[in-house]
Amino acid sequence: MRTTLMKIKFAFGAALTALMMMAHVSVAEDAAPAAGDLEVVKASSLDELLDNVEQRRVVESQEHSSRERRFAQEKANQAKMLQDAKNERTREQRRSDRLETTFEENEIRIGDLQEQLDKRLGSLRELFGVLQQVAGDTRGLFEGSLISSQYPNRGEFLGNLAKKMGTSSQLASIDEMESLWFELQREMTESGKISRYPGTITRLSGDKDNTDIVRVGSFALLGDGEYLQWNVDTQTITEIARQPTGRHTSTAEEMQDAQPGEIVEFSVDPTRGSLLALLIQSATFGERIGSPLGGLSECYLPFCDGQGGVIGAIIILVGIAALIIAIERLITLTFVVGGKVKAQRNSSTVSRDNPLGRVLSVYEENKDVDVETLELKMGEAILGETPDLTKRISLIQVISVVAPLAGLLGTVIGMIETFQAITLFGTGDPKTMAGGISTALMTTVLGITVAIPTTLLHQFVQSASKDLLHIIEEQSAGIIADHAEKSGQALG
Repeated sequence: MRTTLMKIKFAFGAALTALMMMAHVSVAEDAAPAAGDLEVVKASSLDELLDNVEQRRVVESQEHSSRERRFAQEKANQAKMLQDAKNERTREQRRSDRLETTFEENEIRIGDLQEQLDKRLGSLRELFGVLQQVAGDTRGLFEGSLISSQYPNRGEFLGNLAKKMGTSSQLASIDEMESLWFELQREMTESGKISRYPGTITRLSGDKDNTDIVRVGSFALLGDGEYLQWNVDTQTITEIARQPTGRHTSTAEEMQDAQPGEIVEFSVDPTRGSLLALLIQSATFGERIGSPLGGLSECYLPFCDGQGGVIGAIIILVGIAALIIAIERLITLTFVVGGKVKAQRNSSTVSRDNPLGRVLSVYEENKDVDVETLELKMGEAILGETPDLTKRISLIQVISVVAPLAGLLGTVIGMIETFQAITLFGTGDPKTMAGGISTALMTTVLGITVAIPTTLLHQFVQSASKDLLHIIEEQSAGIIADHAEKSGQALG
């Protein structure tokens, strides 16, 4: 009974397995078998299915045995590789011990050799240390010296010498020490000489000009009658951004054109370029007062681009106007009208082309009137000539008074701007206050500069006018007196 039950269970399991295999086959028939998939075999009966299962178990057993053999073989290879690595580690440890021993022996030997070297060098070590320091310091001195423009590439030798002295394995030779001494001596000698030699000037535009360079010791470089500068970074002679004022430029031209043995005046910068760099930054006269067309785009007035600003431009313009008026009045009163009046005073013929002649013509037309009437008519004629002789003179006086007041106004405005800059930016940077201070000082200078000459011109013009009026009044008084004398004689 038990055996029958087991057979039934086995048959039922086999049937179930067969159904599952058939279902798997029916699903897989629509697709091609993929690589690595198990081969599916159709079974037509349960016995055939049982045989297939048995065969499959045998195949799988063989595959398991093959895998076990491969795993065992690979395990042996891994064990061999592990043993090889251990052997290599042992060899490297032994080599490390040998190298460490050799290193310690070398350290001891180097110490012995260093001690032996120190004993042999003795005081020479201090000498070579000083030589290294001098070579390094001299290199920096030579690179910034103007003499390098005539004798270039001196710093390269000194740099190599200093680098050589920095090592403990090389020593300076006698020739190298003598070369260093020679360069120091040449630097000292050339700093007291004026030399002329061909050189190349690098312009601000990038162009290069070959010309004669004049070197005044170690203080100045000249070329084409202009000051030049030595560029330390590029080791070239370059053009400065702007030449100094005309007084210094004229001395540079004289030095450039001087012959050997000739003594000329020359402006020397003892700081070797520092003062010259500051000098070219100072404002020129044109920058202080501005240009006649510079301010048209900003305030529609000439000279607005100067340091005086709008107030300074107004002071300059009224000063020019006063100067033109004064010159015109002086020429008119002194040469034109004055010459005619003097000619009329020395002539017996009355001419109406001058004030004195027109006053005298009044007497010619009124000889028969009494003295009082003639005096009134002559006085009227003099009053009629006075405006022409005194016109625009008072305007000169007004300008001479207003100019310093305008300068004072500009001073106040400039100080206000200065205090505003201090409020915004503090007093850390003086350049922020420079604009207001320049306006304050420049307007004061312009106001005084205009006031002094206009005051003098006003006095000159007024004196010329008074002289003419005095001549006319004198001649008029003489004529009246002569007429009164003749009238008295006639009555008597």
